[in-house]
Amino acid sequence: MLNATTSPNEKRRRLREELATGRVVRVPGAMNPLTAVLIQELGFEGVYVSGAVIAAELALPDIGLTTLTEVAGRGHQIARVTDLPTVIDADTGFGEPMNAARTVQSLEEAGLAGCHLEDQVNPKRCGHLDGKTVVDSDTMVRRVRAAVTARRDDDFVVCARTDAAAVEGLDSAIDRAKAYVDAGADMVFPEAMRGPADLEAFRRAVDVPLLVNMTEFGKSELLTVQQLESLGMNMVIYPVTALRLAMGAVEDGLRSLHEEGTQVGLVDRMQTRKRLYELLDYPAYNTFDNGVHNFTL
Repeated sequence: MLNATTSPNEKRRRLREELATGRVVRVPGAMNPLTAVLIQELGFEGVYVSGAVIAAELALPDIGLTTLTEVAGRGHQIARVTDLPTVIDADTGFGEPMNAARTVQSLEEAGLAGCHLEDQVNPKRCGHLDGKTVVDSDTMVRRVRAAVTARRDDDFVVCARTDAAAVEGLDSAIDRAKAYVDAGADMVFPEAMRGPADLEAFRRAVDVPLLVNMTEFGKSELLTVQQLESLGMNMVIYPVTALRLAMGAVEDGLRSLHEEGTQVGLVDRMQTRKRLYELLDYPAYNTFDNGVHNFTL
C-alpha cells in the first residue's frame, strides 16, 4: 500500500545478486507506476524506465528533449510502487561528466537500483535510428568515472551503454566497452546489436554483466530469453513493448468510439473495474483507515 516494502538498497543488492545467477534478468519497461505493479505481479525480475517512453508520453521524440528532473521524477514514481529493482535510462547523463555525477545522485535519491549512461553526443537520439554520433572514448570514460565516483551506495548499478557499433563498427564498440569497464562500469549495454554473432563477440571480450535491448521495429533480431541465456547475456530489457501494446489498443478503441458513437462494442476488450481495483489494492487502503474512506468492491 502506498509504497514498496523493500528499501532501495535491498533492491540494489537484489539486482546484483540476480545478475550473478547466470540467468537472464527479464526487465520489461513500465510506462507508468501501475504497469510496474503488473510487472511485479506477473513474476518478472525487474522494472525498466525507458527514456524513449518518457519522451513519448510527453508527445516528444527521443532526441534528448527531456530533462533530468522529468526523468528522475518519473523514475521515483515507478520505483516507489514496486519491490523489484528499477533500472532507468539516463541518456548521456544530461551534460558533461559533472552532470552525469549529479544525475546518478538524483537517481539514487529517487530510489532507483541502477541506470545506464551512453556514449552518444548530447543531445542524443534513439539508439535504433540512423545518424547517431558518439563522443570520443575518453569523454565517455570521464562520464562513467564521474558517475561511479558520485554514487553514495556502492550497490547502485552503473551501466555503460555504447552506440559505437553502428557508427565505428563492432570492434571499436568492444574496445570502448573495455575502457568503460576499466573506468568502473558495473555492466555494459551494447546497443543495436544485429544478432547472436555480435552478442557472442561482446561476451567473449567483456567480463562484466551484459544488458541487451529487445526493442521492436529496431535493428536487432528479436531473440528469446532462452537464446539470450545461451549467449551469456545477463539482462534483457523490453523498453517500449507495453507502451506499443497500450497505444495500439487505445488507437483502435478511440477510432471505434469515433465511428460507432458508443463504446459498447469495446467493453469486452477493456480491463474490468474489478481487475483495476485488484492492482490498486483498494482493500488494503480500506483496511488501513475505514474512518477516511469506505470502498465497496
